Amino acid sequence: MGDKASTHPGAAGRAATADRPASIRNVVLVGHSGSGKTTLVEALALTAGAVNRAGRVEDGTAVSDHDEIEHRQQRSVQLSLVPLQWDGIKINILDTPGYADFVGELRAGLRAADAALFVVSAADGVDGATRMVWEECAAVGMPRAIVVTHLEAARADFTEMTRICADAFGAEDPDAVLPLYLPLHGAQGPDGHAPVTGLVGLLSQRVFDYASGERKESEPDPERLPAIEDARNRLIEGIIAESEDESLMDRYLGGEDIDQKTLVDDLERAVARGTFHPVLAAAPAAEGARHGIGTVELLELITGGFPTPLEREAPPVTTPQGAERATPVCDPEGPLVAEVVKTSSDPYVGRVSLVRVFSGTLRPDATVHVSGHGLADRGHEDHDLDERIGALSAPFGKQQRVLSSCIAGDLACVARLTRAETGDTLSAKDDPLLMQAWSMPDPLLPLAIQAHSKPDEDKLSQGLARLVAEDPTMRLEHNQDTHQVVLWCLGEAHADVALERLRSRYGVQVDVVAHRVAMRETFAGKAAGRGRHVKQSGGHGQYAICEIEVEPLPGGSGIEFVDKVVGGAVPRQFIPSVEKGVRAQAQRGLASGHPIVDVRVTLHDGKAHSVDSSDAAFQTAGALALREAAADAAIHLLEPVAEVRVLVPDEFVGAVMSDLAGRRGRVVGTEQSPGGRTLVRAEVPDIEIGRYAVDLRSLSHGTGRFGRSYVRHEPMPAALAAKLREEEA
Repeated sequence: MGDKASTHPGAAGRAATADRPASIRNVVLVGHSGSGKTTLVEALALTAGAVNRAGRVEDGTAVSDHDEIEHRQQRSVQLSLVPLQWDGIKINILDTPGYADFVGELRAGLRAADAALFVVSAADGVDGATRMVWEECAAVGMPRAIVVTHLEAARADFTEMTRICADAFGAEDPDAVLPLYLPLHGAQGPDGHAPVTGLVGLLSQRVFDYASGERKESEPDPERLPAIEDARNRLIEGIIAESEDESLMDRYLGGEDIDQKTLVDDLERAVARGTFHPVLAAAPAAEGARHGIGTVELLELITGGFPTPLEREAPPVTTPQGAERATPVCDPEGPLVAEVVKTSSDPYVGRVSLVRVFSGTLRPDATVHVSGHGLADRGHEDHDLDERIGALSAPFGKQQRVLSSCIAGDLACVARLTRAETGDTLSAKDDPLLMQAWSMPDPLLPLAIQAHSKPDEDKLSQGLARLVAEDPTMRLEHNQDTHQVVLWCLGEAHADVALERLRSRYGVQVDVVAHRVAMRETFAGKAAGRGRHVKQSGGHGQYAICEIEVEPLPGGSGIEFVDKVVGGAVPRQFIPSVEKGVRAQAQRGLASGHPIVDVRVTLHDGKAHSVDSSDAAFQTAGALALREAAADAAIHLLEPVAEVRVLVPDEFVGAVMSDLAGRRGRVVGTEQSPGGRTLVRAEVPDIEIGRYAVDLRSLSHGTGRFGRSYVRHEPMPAALAAKLREEEA
């Protein structure tokens, strides 16, 4: 950083390597879908010499070639690692999907990185979801910078975008979000738009001209200097305000000309601390050009201003049993502590794990201990076992370049970790450790599926297990009430990718069916029933008669069985049999086949036979008695009700509350939250919020979040209950 005129010959065909943590930078790219992240990665790879001018690695594939699903859907759907080498520094670029459905991949990238580069399109501006990620990074003190893309778009205005970024990202200090360079424009075209041809460094006051296809440095024309003076002064003041040298501001205000090296050093320290956020510009390389506009400047910022892994504190660790341990230190000679940040399947080598090493050194064919968090509610089994890892490699396009080791602070792909899943910790087998889990959003969009054919049914279980092992934001449910297999996803695009992976990777064809919620039934009033099970054949017969009364109980009471038999009309040994039959029938349901709940069943009379009565006979009689009681009684259909907690910016509160009311919801309260947001709490029937994950995103322009939890079952309105029973008949 600091307006250097570097060419830095690249290393096409060689794996980027690092021999010490200080020579590593881990950077995650963040931005909405279509902001130009993948194009920027390709431009950086070209500038670093990792690809040729056609954007191809040595095997002819593009650096961005990763997944056939991404090619078909024309968007990124997974985290990808692109390692580059620049000026003796290894840069691990983590390109994340910009679509909200794949926020799990974004969080994995944030976990593995030490700094974030926010990519903002000059054509589209800053969306609400990107603002929220910025705030998330700010909360943990992650260093951030901003790069503005799509400057070639009509009406693109870098100065205006810088102001927008300062408003969006500089809530606490707008003067900490400032440009390091200003774009230079060529002659206007027929459409009135002047293309960007270069940059002028505000600190050095040097011009970096890309018009010829090569980066050329020169002195600026004198007439340009007044135009950049105001921006330069603001930048210098912003840097000095973040300086650790408290005397610097007084010297500057006193008229002293602060030398460029001092300013660059202070700038780099402020960026690494996460207190100053420079704005840069980038544009794709022209046909045949070796550099994209701004790519050299961006690589210099990453290598000079972003922190090394030594400057990042690792997440806390415990033993698998929960005992606290010292936080790992980024030392290649220290004890091994690494984490699986992504799991994928390769058709040739099987499961491949992308691993970030926080301490120690990972080597091929070593035996490591795998510890997991046991996300049983999402279909992920707990892990506490030893595994021997396979080869280590660095991905590049469709290639896997073999590595001899992976030191603390670096990332690598690990083969043959057959049991490890995303989020699991790898440590020494004689010193097992478990790293604190990172935050993952709850999947709240249900996708009910069934095997398309018998061969698919045989493969479905294994395919689903492998699918959820790759993606901790997905939850697998085998619903015992509805007997459905349900994949809980983050949105429709997430669901589409899950189905495509089942088909293309695991050879499982499934059909999507309507998702059913777990309904219940109860008696609307008192009723009586008589169960008579009398059969006489040539041999041993069956004889059991019981008489019951049924009355409703308050919600949540379950089934209460009361014995009021007198005089031994039903022998004592058969009373549990009657209860067992009643409960079994209640579980099977009556009017609509949904379980009966919240009733008291009283057994008050019956008859038995000294020879033909049996446990089985009285179970059958108990079930018949409950069915007879229901035949002449009104049965209420009960629907599950959830408490829904919706967090949205204040401007969307009215729309959210109106929408919830339209879903038969009852708002029970609102609370102010930091950052100009409001938490709306409401009780809403489950049947009304099956697609709420999709609808809320549309309603709040991607800025809304919600959670849900079961509250109770309550009677469904009669008209809706009748309609539902007709559909189920």
